[in-house]
Amino acid sequence: QVQLVESGGGLVQAGGSLRLSCTVSGIMFNAMAWYRQAPGKERELVADITRDGSINYVDSVKGRFTISRDNAKNTVFLQMNGLKPEDTAVYYCNAQDFGWVNYWGQGTQVTVSS
Repeated sequence: QVQLVESGGGLVQAGGSLRLSCTVSGIMFNAMAWYRQAPGKERELVADITRDGSINYVDSVKGRFTISRDNAKNTVFLQMNGLKPEDTAVYYCNAQDFGWVNYWGQGTQVTVSS
């Protein structure tokens, strides 16, 4: 059974930091990513990282967020610095296996107060 367990969300003031983590069990992932969905908006890709280390960020978080992974622990992290109120959203972990099948975590709320 595939499981993605997320942690690290919460409430923080603008300019603060949070670190999200997501541990995957049941599959060997090819790529992992963080998405977010704010109220009334579509889910968007925040950052992704392949098993060989290729990384992409959405423009709005470049220079503030850092995605990393620990392959041995099947875990991906999202370090979020310089948080802004517009970063408020539910953040979802995504894992893609070598058959291009996508799996999702349950989501973790990030709220940034101004």
